[in-house]
Formats: sequence, C-alpha cells, structure tokens
Amino acid sequence: MSTVLPIGWVLRASTVGFTVGCRVLQPTTPHFGDLVKVPVADDVSVFGLIYNVQVQDDPAVRQLILVGEMETEAILDQRENRLVPIEVSVLVVGYQRGKQIYQGLPPQPPLSLDTLILCSDADIRAFTQTLDYFRLVLNSAQIPADEVLVTNLRRAAEVYPPETRRQFLIGAGRELARLLSFDLVRLDNILRRIRPV
Repeated sequence: MSTVLPIGWVLRASTVGFTVGCRVLQPTTPHFGDLVKVPVADDVSVFGLIYNVQVQDDPAVRQLILVGEMETEAILDQRENRLVPIEVSVLVVGYQRGKQIYQGLPPQPPLSLDTLILCSDADIRAFTQTLDYFRLVLNSAQIPADEVLVTNLRRAAEVYPPETRRQFLIGAGRELARLLSFDLVRLDNILRRIRPV
C-alpha cells in the first residue's frame, strides 16, 4: 500500500542527494533503506534511497531531561508538537520522465520545499526491473552503502509476488557478484543477508 500524502519537504539538495524535514516519525514515514521519490515537475520525479534519519538537537528536550522523571503527557506533547524537524537524508538513485525510468543521477536536483513521497509497491517493482542503481549505492562513500542496499533489497522483495521473490533476489545477487567480484568478503556479507528463505 502506498501513500500520496507528503511525508516531508526538501530542506537542501544536490544532484547526488537531498535532505528532507518532517515533523514526527509516523508509521507511514519512510524508513532506512526505503525507496522514495520527489515529484519535481509535471512528468518528472527523482528517486532516492533513505540512508539516514536524524533527530536534531532540541533545547526543550534538554530541559525536560534535566527535570528527571517526566510524565507521559509531556513526552507525547514534545514528540507530537516538535519545533525541530526530523531530518531524512536520501541518496539519489534515479529519475523518471514520463513513464521512462532512468537509474542514475538526474539532470537537476529537487528544489527546497518539494515534497517527499513514499514509493508505492508498483513504483518499487517498476524501478527494480533493472538494477543499475547498485553501482551508485556501492560507490557512495558517505553512506553505509551495504546496509542501505541489503535493507532496500529485502523491502523490494516483499512487494513482488511470493512466486517471483526468489527469482528477484537471485538476480540481485548475480548483479552484486558482477559488481563486487574484486571484493569477495564484502560480496559474501551482502549475499548472506539477502539470501532467499
């Protein structure tokens, strides 16, 4: 199931990644490794993988901590009415123009206040028909690349019908073997964690 409601809004962006602010983590908020997208024009969207979720320092929380014991109502109030946004960092892995999906860096990044949307199951299946985005993830030194890729592949496999999940993961394993043939320890670590059950 997908949501068309905005999850958050772009705070800053570059061609290779962007950061989104959202008020509170909800069950529908994207998680680490999720595929998300930002519509940037009528027929163009930028796809990315979440590689970090950061709760910013909040002076009010510091004051509450100094009080010692806190009442449940005060904690809930602080979490639901935060003044400091939660920041979600996203690695760009592709874009869509019309119905065509391209895995690679887009011509332009999202703009400030563009909305972040959680990809639908159909979006995930369409995006993962090819796996060229693996190279972008594996070569990104500023992120926990292996963790992002493992989590992303597990989630992507869940949206495939049960009879094709194994085939999807085996195809992903083959592509990883091609890309990581020079680093067998790293390859083995990833393959063991995405192995079909």
